[in-house]
Amino acid sequence: MSAKRERPRRKLPTGIQTFREIRGDDCYYVDKTAFIRRLVDEGKHYFLSRPRRFGKSLFLDTLKELFEGSEALFEGLDVHGGWDWSVRHPVVRLDFSSGHFAEPDGLRYDVMAQLQAIGEKAGVHSDLTSGPARFRHLIAALRERAGQRVVVLVDEYDKPILDALEKPEVARANRDYLRGLYSTIKSADADIKFTLLTGVSKFSKVSLFSGLNSLVDITLEPEYSTICGYTDADLDTVFAPELPGLDRDRIRDWYNGYGWLGEQKVYNPFDVLLLFRRRRFGAWWFETGTPTFLVDTLLARGVGSMELDGMRAGDEVLGAFDVDDIAPEALLFQTGYLTILDAEDTDGELLYRLGYPNREVRQSLNRSLLNALVPASSRRLAQGDGLREMLQANDFTGLEELLRAFFASIPHEWHTNNDIARYEGYYASVFYSRFAARGLDVTVEDSDSRGRVDMTVRLDGGVYLFEFKVVEQSAGGTAMAQLKRKGYADKHRGRGRPILVAVEFSRETRNLASFEVERV
Repeated sequence: MSAKRERPRRKLPTGIQTFREIRGDDCYYVDKTAFIRRLVDEGKHYFLSRPRRFGKSLFLDTLKELFEGSEALFEGLDVHGGWDWSVRHPVVRLDFSSGHFAEPDGLRYDVMAQLQAIGEKAGVHSDLTSGPARFRHLIAALRERAGQRVVVLVDEYDKPILDALEKPEVARANRDYLRGLYSTIKSADADIKFTLLTGVSKFSKVSLFSGLNSLVDITLEPEYSTICGYTDADLDTVFAPELPGLDRDRIRDWYNGYGWLGEQKVYNPFDVLLLFRRRRFGAWWFETGTPTFLVDTLLARGVGSMELDGMRAGDEVLGAFDVDDIAPEALLFQTGYLTILDAEDTDGELLYRLGYPNREVRQSLNRSLLNALVPASSRRLAQGDGLREMLQANDFTGLEELLRAFFASIPHEWHTNNDIARYEGYYASVFYSRFAARGLDVTVEDSDSRGRVDMTVRLDGGVYLFEFKVVEQSAGGTAMAQLKRKGYADKHRGRGRPILVAVEFSRETRNLASFEVERV
């Protein structure tokens, strides 16, 4: 009996968004072409939202090569045998991923430059000075010259608005300009074969797509949930040569977990490729973006870090995003910092439960939140403080001293000069983010039939149940009395002896008022 033949290692397509380069250089490639065949068979105009660095640009480039008839690139892929390679369609691809659009008129200049470059390459000349008018003329001219309808692809359709969110007047102007540009797709419908717009956010049809009501949003259609990203099966088959030497369960814990109502969760491709390249775990995706606007929005709305894991939202919240109406739930979901954990049908309307997709996001976002919640001097005190080691050793005296010192390190002026130190839940949010930023297994509002305990920490087989109160607002007894009265520990007794930790804060002293621990 012959030994099992191992698959050879290939080139990792890290940062490569060009389908031709991936196929030509014998890179690893996860075949997504079955989705293309289904899209073409079932409709015409589509919209897809996914977080940054999820493979949207590569998918669009794959579409471009397919419609242009680059058959050799698709040999061996799902779509190859069922595609009519004798027909080639002209493609207009607008790409807003590389520009920056926070200044007035920046978007208009960029659009005109892109349309001119596409026209010159195809031999189509136009003196029209209006972006929508030139776009319409280009589509009609390409249809006439090629004798085939045109494919329209738009990469990062929303970036001109997102870039300018801190300048609302520019963001509104960019939104209005794009509304006119995209409405061209409807007026040119007879000349168009296929359309796909992709981006990070989902702006409402009223604000951006009022002239394109035929656009089908596949963002939350279960059959397209894995159209971007890698599944567990992809890692175990396509990337099998890269797995030896890496802990498979740890890969899943760190990077898997994104869901869009499908049965399978997916990995962010950028994380997976960087892990295989560097052979160590890190917050690779998180570190490529700075969530400053997100953190500022959460703090301005008084949304504490303990509220994020387990947020609930309906379709009207997750599907609505505009310059003047940014719901924190929509912002967190669409940017990829929260994902859909599950959905419940409530009289014909889906109610989504949101949460962190994986360890990378939970740990990294809470570090960013902690940086905003406390001054730099206190953050330095928290670095390497042994919090995890004290919890592992059940050294609660040391843990209490550590936390008291930490809260005491926050200067009086920080509280008086920062609104964030005054919102309800500030102390509990700081406490929670300290634990989550350390990569501990933290669950907020862990539910059972009797209620919800504020925070549960699981470590090395131990279960720690935390309840928080602010003494000046306390009602219904002490935090420890509530832990006992509600019997939160009961469901954990079969997994060892749970430990109850009651933490009370004082707004007056700006520190712990009491710290009680009891084994049950």
